Amino acid sequence: MGVSGWREIFPKRQGIGCQDGEGMRLCELENKEVINACDCKKLGYIVDLVIDECSGCIEAMVIPKAGKLCGFFCDGSEYIIPFKCIRKIGEDIILVEIHEER
Repeated sequence: MGVSGWREIFPKRQGIGCQDGEGMRLCELENKEVINACDCKKLGYIVDLVIDECSGCIEAMVIPKAGKLCGFFCDGSEYIIPFKCIRKIGEDIILVEIHEER
């Protein structure tokens, strides 16, 4: 994804100390709920990112499946959502488009 693609997904932030084209920090992404636009299902919150070691680009975001509480009460399964599936990052949510297999 080129620089122009990043600017479409990551909106410019307003405020003191923000420069044009400044990115978003992981701690800001962790506070946004991820929602699938295909079925309006709430997937959860980002706990990790998959980063390409060579390019340094984000490849995917990791979201634990429902029921995971500090590793308890769940089989440890998680959503691995490719970064290209992100459609919009808003104030409170990250809108993704994934088609789950049934």
